[in-house]
Amino acid sequence: MSGGEVAGLLVAVFWAILVSFLAVVLVRLAQTLKAATKLVTGVTEQAVPLLGEASATVRSAQSQLDRVDAIATDVQEVTSNASALSSTVSTTFGGPLVKVAAFGYGVRRALGRKKSGSAEPPAPRRVVLSRTLPAARRSGRKRGKG
Repeated sequence: MSGGEVAGLLVAVFWAILVSFLAVVLVRLAQTLKAATKLVTGVTEQAVPLLGEASATVRSAQSQLDRVDAIATDVQEVTSNASALSSTVSTTFGGPLVKVAAFGYGVRRALGRKKSGSAEPPAPRRVVLSRTLPAARRSGRKRGKG
């Protein structure tokens, strides 16, 4: 065998190894693509019904929210009506009830004076509930002496 023949044989073996290696890589790539296709198909088959169920759930939730909104509107209207009724009752009965209470108090007081026999009324009491002086007035005397 001559040097050219050996070199040709080496090149042929190299090309055969390279083609075999590329064939193995292509076969594995094809298997990977088939598995990926099956996976995508499976996900699609499961995702479409899930999306339909999610859409139905969202529609149901929306109808429930509409009902809650209607109930809240009704409650607001009832509250407004109750407030108006309370105001009306207070206005209608409040004034006369205060007058009746004042009249009853006056009658009791008059009857109490007749029983005790005293002709002069007791001295009026003076009650101060809360009184606060501003800071400038409270400390004004200390400054004047100092």
